[in-house]
Amino acid sequence: MSGKLKMAIVGAGIWGENHAKIYQAHPFCETVAVCDQNRAKAGDLAERLGIPRCYDDYREMFAQSGCDAVAIVTPDFAHAAAAIAAAEHKKHILIEKPLATKRDEVHAIVAAVERNGVRAMVDLHNRWSPPFNVAHQSLEKGELGVPRTAYMRLNDVKWVATDMLPWAAQSSILWFLGSHSLDTLRWFFNDEVARVYAVSSAGTLKGLGVDAVDAYLTTLEFRNGGIAQMENGWITPNANPCLNDIKFTILGDKGMISIDASNHNLIQKYTDHKVEVPDIVVQHSIFGFPKGFAFESIRAFVDCVLSGDEFPVGIYDAAKTSLAILAVMESAKTRMPVEVEY
Repeated sequence: MSGKLKMAIVGAGIWGENHAKIYQAHPFCETVAVCDQNRAKAGDLAERLGIPRCYDDYREMFAQSGCDAVAIVTPDFAHAAAAIAAAEHKKHILIEKPLATKRDEVHAIVAAVERNGVRAMVDLHNRWSPPFNVAHQSLEKGELGVPRTAYMRLNDVKWVATDMLPWAAQSSILWFLGSHSLDTLRWFFNDEVARVYAVSSAGTLKGLGVDAVDAYLTTLEFRNGGIAQMENGWITPNANPCLNDIKFTILGDKGMISIDASNHNLIQKYTDHKVEVPDIVVQHSIFGFPKGFAFESIRAFVDCVLSGDEFPVGIYDAAKTSLAILAVMESAKTRMPVEVEY
């Protein structure tokens, strides 16, 4: 592909705006259109960032805007129709995690991508996280030997479910954070999950007016014998200095790595009202340019489309992660082990 990659965005919320800023800052990319079912919202974003076109119908945008590729930045449960339409219009696709939240939609998106010969990536951005990527490099070098067990905790504060996401009750912490957790564990074990056993707890968020499960604890059995535990919840106290609570351990037969990504201790801010630990790792800006590993994955999509290189997280990876998450949800509901069906 020669010249700049022309991107269109479906979804003009907070993360859609981040996408637009990243594409605008990329030397070989530009945002040519944005769509939202609330046209005024799309129009406001377009005006503020200098995006030439706005729409409230993504099919119209795909047909008229001249875009080469599309970013699907809608709520978790609303990815499938837009992604399939993008594929049918022969557009390359970046989909925010998860790929989809229903089995038939997972398979339908994959089939549409294959049928139309387009490329698709899902933004499971933890693979770009510096501590996790460096740990994975050690594993690849053989320094840890064969991975045997792992533990991953990825939790959010209550505010995410009660205030940040108006659609939290229509989703799950397993889709919002568990997809990152499970993708990371699949990546480290270089293997697929064969069976899951999960339990869940509810009540805290329901008492706050959000009809969602509070937390899940999950045991994963991988095909080649590795085992892992995964903790995902969104009832961490709002006073926690970091939005996310992230802990990770991987144990091999030759070594072990432990990660605490919740507190970097490089910068703290104190006022008479609160203590803050500013984010300098996940998403921030330097001289007005978007930085952080959550933005690197989005830039990587642009780079790979332009270069033809393989995506670090392809659509088949993402499909297997979504299908395993569905098994986790079924297990938590039945309180029984569930085999993962791919």
